[in-house]
Amino acid sequence: MNTKIDKYHIEIRGISVEVVRKDIKNLHIGVYPPSGRVRVATPLAFDDTAVRMAVISRLGWIRRQQSAFSKQDRQSQREFVTGESHYFAGRRYRLDIVEQNAPPKVWLPNNTKIALSVRPGSDRDTRESVIHRWYRQHLRGQLPPLLEKWETKLGVSVNEVRIKKMKTLWGSCNIEARRIWLNLELAKKPNACLVYILVHEMVHLLEREHNDRFRELMDTHLPQWRTYRDTLNRAPLAHESWQY
Repeated sequence: MNTKIDKYHIEIRGISVEVVRKDIKNLHIGVYPPSGRVRVATPLAFDDTAVRMAVISRLGWIRRQQSAFSKQDRQSQREFVTGESHYFAGRRYRLDIVEQNAPPKVWLPNNTKIALSVRPGSDRDTRESVIHRWYRQHLRGQLPPLLEKWETKLGVSVNEVRIKKMKTLWGSCNIEARRIWLNLELAKKPNACLVYILVHEMVHLLEREHNDRFRELMDTHLPQWRTYRDTLNRAPLAHESWQY
């Protein structure tokens, strides 16, 4: 199998485009947050002229995506102190720090506050790790019924779902291992966003590429997927140094 990968940049109509040549069948154009960076994954056989024509044919879509990212709300660096805003399951909450000599925990005392209990003197990183553990537990708790439902609907099986912080992807799928990765940030988004990303990655077990067949499968099994995608794209982005 040819594993050669070649990366470089070209400029097309004033847009810097990262070109990644690798052993794939179809060309794919992606626009990534937070600044709308454009990346083209292309088969080894495609020359720059073919890449330029593909990008030019999608210029309207690319510029709309970049415009949407430029308007998307972004949180500043979180310090995990009382009074700070944090998101959970699509809603904004006010953080309330409780210091006590007990194991750390997180809970929702009402529909406006996230309470974080930590030991006295706990630093920012410790508080962040406790919140992230709570987010991870929340996502883990949602997965079993979702997997059971969508494995049946799609006729596929998933060997494993893992959760981690990812800087440019909401999810990814290792098709050979039948392993799906989900971005921890999904815990902050409405449940529909988790459904969309999970189904999206599971559909890749039926179709590797983002082609017409992939979109047809999404339309068949999750007709409202574009609405869910738009909800995710409108949700505030975390403070990150985003890199691909």
